[in-house]
Amino acid sequence: MSASLLRPALVLGLLSAVGPFAIDMYLPALPVIGADLGASVPVMQGTITGYFAAFGLAQLVYGPWSDQVGRKLPLYVGLAIFLLGSILCTLAPTAGWLIAGRVVQGLGGAAVMVVPRAVIRDMHTGHEATRMMAAIMLVISVSPFLAPLAGAGLILLVEWRAIFGVLAVAALVSLAMTRLLLAETLPVAQRQPVSLRAMRDGAAKLLTHKGFMALTFLGGFGMASFFVFIASASFVYAEDFGLSPTQFSLAFAVNALGFFAASQMAAKLGQRFGAQRVMVRATAGFALFTIALFLLALGGVSGLALTMAGLFCANACLGLIIPTAMVMALEEHGPIAGLASSLGGTMQMLVGGAMTAAAAPFFDGTVLPMLGAIALCGLLALLLSALVARLPEVQASA
Repeated sequence: MSASLLRPALVLGLLSAVGPFAIDMYLPALPVIGADLGASVPVMQGTITGYFAAFGLAQLVYGPWSDQVGRKLPLYVGLAIFLLGSILCTLAPTAGWLIAGRVVQGLGGAAVMVVPRAVIRDMHTGHEATRMMAAIMLVISVSPFLAPLAGAGLILLVEWRAIFGVLAVAALVSLAMTRLLLAETLPVAQRQPVSLRAMRDGAAKLLTHKGFMALTFLGGFGMASFFVFIASASFVYAEDFGLSPTQFSLAFAVNALGFFAASQMAAKLGQRFGAQRVMVRATAGFALFTIALFLLALGGVSGLALTMAGLFCANACLGLIIPTAMVMALEEHGPIAGLASSLGGTMQMLVGGAMTAAAAPFFDGTVLPMLGAIALCGLLALLLSALVARLPEVQASA
């Protein structure tokens, strides 16, 4: 990667990792926190869905705002809100307070999801943008490997509240990086005034653009499979597979490895074979692996090794789908990249939250309901990929 891409990719990747850290570091502690606060499994899953819901809805604010004032001010505000939420979680006396703190975290963390996407669109388009997105995902890949282990270690050495103390420190470091290392990428002359009419017109354009909608929801159902896994895995791996928090952290890292390894190949494969073609075929692979896993579990054939292997392969397919879908969805919408990023991110988060909430009543501590919900995500993504393959405007932008 060229030096012109390396530094911004590193900074944006570290900023973007704050949101995943707020989830990944917390996962091994879910059963422990539930026991300490006297909360049931559905209530503890609510601390995750509350975060995702706030994270998704807040993106509607940060994107248009960043189109008006530039990219850095929304990052400052979002990180400050995330810091406040982390402090609230650290001091939470009850599960209700913890959920409230997680919602505040989500409201702030949304900024470091939506604004970096717009920054990428400010700087690059096409394969260069996909390459930069993949580089950012490589930096973010630190989260599923180190964050759960760090969380498990803190549980053993101190207590679960220390996890949120670390997240508060991460917010402070991110504020310093934004101030010192991140350049403003949206010139004053290119900024768009925020008005209800402009937002309405921009949203109407995006919501009626077949390529944008198909790509957004295709990536959304892929991300929804992650959300279902995140909300269920710590309980499934502990209750059904008998893993300790540290063992779960290692298993979680292996499941994530396929995604981040494959994401580094997305730009090269897209340049060689065509981004749309790669994405459609990867979606077929994702559906194949997730549906096969569910059918095997339905027939009584399941286990830790099989589940991890199947999810590894499915996530590798997602590593080709998600960065490409993100870039292609924004490709034609440079003047409203912030709004497009925020609207797309909101819809994806709401899809993920809806899938997680729909799966919750069927959760019984075993792997079958989790795999069933993930397989449904794979099937819906497959149906959308057939639509994407027929869209001429998407083909043109690829």
